[in-house]
Amino acid sequence: MKVLITGSNGMLGHDLIDVLDGKHELIKTTSKSLDITDEDKVKDYIVNENPDIVINSAAYTDVDGCETNEEIAYKVNGEGVKNLALACKVVDCPLLHISTDYVFNGENNKPWMEDDEVGPISIYGKSKLQGEEAIESILDNFFIIRTSWLYGINGGNFPKTMLELAKTHDTLTVVTDEIGTPTYTLDLAQAIAELIETEYYGIYHITNSDYCSWFDFAKYIFEVKNIDVNVVPVTAEEFARPASRPHYSVLNNSNWVNNGFKPLRSYKEAIKDYLKHL
Repeated sequence: MKVLITGSNGMLGHDLIDVLDGKHELIKTTSKSLDITDEDKVKDYIVNENPDIVINSAAYTDVDGCETNEEIAYKVNGEGVKNLALACKVVDCPLLHISTDYVFNGENNKPWMEDDEVGPISIYGKSKLQGEEAIESILDNFFIIRTSWLYGINGGNFPKTMLELAKTHDTLTVVTDEIGTPTYTLDLAQAIAELIETEYYGIYHITNSDYCSWFDFAKYIFEVKNIDVNVVPVTAEEFARPASRPHYSVLNNSNWVNNGFKPLRSYKEAIKDYLKHL
């Protein structure tokens, strides 16, 4: 299969290449070789390459940055995704798009189902939802994957930040009232590799299993690495940031499991594996 990957130099993009290389013919693009915000160039590029599927892992993911760069957020996460969907329609190929738990408002007491009502509370979430809606209005055959709290070998992420800070700080404050599922990009990439072999189109929640707060996650990372640092819990309100975050964004992976796929391993097993490779 000929697979075109956008954002191939990103955190997930790197793992997608590692997982898919050798099994498929890969067309690897970055923002320099394929600017998804340029509708004409996107159409020309995809028509010329004529892929069997496009995987969109390109996004503007700076959640706080989106609040001050609203135009860029909507251009990349909304219009850019629309451009890809329109081009995929021309060549009649499915689009697999990476979305986020931030499309929900976080006001829940049980894991979010794929068909639950969306209600993003940040520009990042709103721009990502715009991308989802564009795909659904343009294409019949698509995979929209909502995932959460991504970390991987390439690029910056929460575990790396915690480990760096621990080198120079005896005490760290970490938010305790935001609950979600840390997800290893390698595990997500392997799930995507399985999904693109099928025609089980639709919206999926795909994360590692189990859940925790950022505070719990930090504590566990230091426990696994045997690092002695005092982790102090604070509320999101106390740890003020420009963008609002969902307080509860655990995703129920029901569509994934109902289509016969095996649940991803616990985030605790995944982070252990990841920390070995750092």
